[in-house]
Amino acid sequence: MISRLLAALSKALIGAYPRWIGSQPEPRQRIYFANHASHLDTVALWSALPPFLRRRTRPVAARDYWGGGGLKGLIAGPGLNVVLIDRQREQADADPLKPLYDALAAGESLILFPEGTRNPEPAMLPFKSGLFHLAQRHPHVELIPVYLDNARRSMPKGSLLPVPLICTVRFGAPLVALPGEDKAVFLQRARDAVQALAP
Repeated sequence: MISRLLAALSKALIGAYPRWIGSQPEPRQRIYFANHASHLDTVALWSALPPFLRRRTRPVAARDYWGGGGLKGLIAGPGLNVVLIDRQREQADADPLKPLYDALAAGESLILFPEGTRNPEPAMLPFKSGLFHLAQRHPHVELIPVYLDNARRSMPKGSLLPVPLICTVRFGAPLVALPGEDKAVFLQRARDAVQALAP
């Protein structure tokens, strides 16, 4: 019920219109990785997926922001079934990616924002290494770059209410991780693949 309401609100407020460029909405296990400019990004990308994909696709979010109670907890838990990660390690040897590995091992798809934080500028920040490690550990999972167009203006960082604008969600061709590829080279290729989808 909450999931359907979130999808309907997203469509009503910002459109979240999907454009599939080089890939199609198919029942494959995937990591959708996108630019990050707004609080609406997660809901917009998730809502742009057809319902049969939404059911097996879990956004990744920071526990310190989304892991509490109240409205955010309702959205993150029953609404989106997010995978929560700890940005601050309590134990030095703890792997913050373990919840993501577990979700992928269970056959679920993920929505990931490799910049790591919302970025108000048009040019994306460098990607953090998590996407590389996920691709190395789960090479069978398809990597789909996504560009969220207009989300920055719909609800920019610091805004409390969304502005009703049309947001287009552009899904690109799968990115293939190459055997033995250097981490920095892979992350730059991934960033370039998202940027190339910008209008």
